[in-house]
Amino acid sequence: MSSKTHKAGFVSIIGSPNVGKSTLVNALMGEKLAIATSKAQTTRHRIMGMLNGTDFQIVFSDTPGILKPHYGLHENMMKFVEGSFIDADIILYVVEGKEKEIKLPQIEEKLKQTQSKVLLVINKADLLKEEEIEPIRDYWQEKLPNAEVRFISALHHVHTLKLLDRIKELLPESPPFFDKENFTDKSSRFFASEMIRKQLFLQLKQEIPYACEVVVTSFKDTEKIIKVAATIFTEKESQKAIIIGNKGSQIKAIGTDARKEMESFFEHKIFLDLSVKVLKNWRNNEGLLKKFGYDS
Repeated sequence: MSSKTHKAGFVSIIGSPNVGKSTLVNALMGEKLAIATSKAQTTRHRIMGMLNGTDFQIVFSDTPGILKPHYGLHENMMKFVEGSFIDADIILYVVEGKEKEIKLPQIEEKLKQTQSKVLLVINKADLLKEEEIEPIRDYWQEKLPNAEVRFISALHHVHTLKLLDRIKELLPESPPFFDKENFTDKSSRFFASEMIRKQLFLQLKQEIPYACEVVVTSFKDTEKIIKVAATIFTEKESQKAIIIGNKGSQIKAIGTDARKEMESFFEHKIFLDLSVKVLKNWRNNEGLLKKFGYDS
């Protein structure tokens, strides 16, 4: 890449739930931009991260996993996915090795018709047998003829640098879109709420984490300590009781682990105050969804 030219572009990362998109964006960024757990549907918003070099700027967009909507929340999440096509110079469509379905027909059509460069990224390729590689490549090449197929393992950083190099090659010549000091479009409050939500997924079972939303109500950054207050909203009194736990044991464990991750992320001592409230059927309440930032 010539030092006399500068490249910059938007790269949207989309795919089904639980294919490792968030792990991939974190690997490409070299930062923990998105929460990554073994559970599907952990990403709910479109999160932008800026990777800057002397002669390039890549604006990554991590989007929610593609799913058939069951709640108003899901419909709004899919609007984030569809919106990510609009400004994308490059689209990374991420699948697992043996995945052979694009869950929403409109997304498949957008992938086929887009004028953006499409990289079909097959993640967790380390779990595939050698003889499975070519048939999988051929399948996706036939399904998406405009796509360039790449095999990687985001978790183990296999071929992720080669993928990053290819992205840089495909970037259009452009000045940077954002100040190069910027790392993301999201606020400190957003990342604090995501770290709490991550612990809900890690420590609670079944439906409960999916029925929760976290709102940071106060974020006071002082020289010695950052004081964070947050509310966990859930849909039922029974869910609230489980989140709090016997004599507050569960909420204490959630808070302890979230605080440790915040201290690592913000490189500052954290005081975290958590509370739990019930908001019945919030996932289908358009007013509450808008209040929680689910309007694309």
